[in-house]
Amino acid sequence: MVTILGPTASGKTAVAAHLASEIDGEVISADSRQVYRGMDLGTGKDYNDYVVNGVKIPFHLIDIVNAGTQYNVFEYQRDFLKVFDDIINRGKFPVLCGGSGMYIEAVLKNYRLTQVPLNEPLRKSLEGKSLEELTNILKSYKTELHNVTDIVNEKRAVRAIEIEAYYRDNSSLEQGIPEIKSLIIGVNYDVPTRRERITQRLKQRLDSGMVEEVKKLLDSGLTSESLIYYGLEYKFITLYLTSQISGEEMFTKLNTAIHQFAKRQMTWFRRMEKQGTKIFWLDGQMSLEEKINTILSLMK
Repeated sequence: MVTILGPTASGKTAVAAHLASEIDGEVISADSRQVYRGMDLGTGKDYNDYVVNGVKIPFHLIDIVNAGTQYNVFEYQRDFLKVFDDIINRGKFPVLCGGSGMYIEAVLKNYRLTQVPLNEPLRKSLEGKSLEELTNILKSYKTELHNVTDIVNEKRAVRAIEIEAYYRDNSSLEQGIPEIKSLIIGVNYDVPTRRERITQRLKQRLDSGMVEEVKKLLDSGLTSESLIYYGLEYKFITLYLTSQISGEEMFTKLNTAIHQFAKRQMTWFRRMEKQGTKIFWLDGQMSLEEKINTILSLMK
């Protein structure tokens, strides 16, 4: 397998699709939000990137669950394995592509995961507790909170506690995936260029109807709380549409949040490197042809 990773707005999808075109491959998405149907502009589903020389490159694990559900890394690992096996069995070459570090590591590092059921009694006991109280409870299960999204709001904190409680009581129940050898390619720009690309892309997506996309989701029956859960675009545009912030505040806060998100992504990838994962980094300023030729040479 080849893995193409990088922060948001790094152009990794186009690289993955063009590489797949060269090696008779198919792209497997590793994006924790692109799994949701109807969440297109806000999650950066650039479908046109998958068309190379007029041919649509097959892609997987995009648009597989309804918006409003809470898809998780266990489900991703399970779904990835099905797709990976199918691609291999058909004699094609899998190209993993995304920016969700935990999803990528769940595959590359053979995370052993367990499907965690809802624990209604536990949830009942946690009702009404503040985020600070929930964070302290979570820390009683694990002192180091590596995944900051676990404590972004009360709903996620409760789920994180539920998962940790289940692991503690069912430590013998684990599911893993086979070891997969992968060449890992990173695509990134220098920070000023990355920031410029993020801001420009945000403006383009807002001009293309991203606010209308979120409004459509709200009109379909999704609650504002369920959309805010997904963070970034869906959080700030929902706050704007529910008159909690102005349009100007929405853009400014969202733009800042995406920059911070990209920084966290790079922090995750640098941590992977420190822990022994070899990532071959490509300068985003290289032409697409140069990037593909460099990857092909590394594959030899």
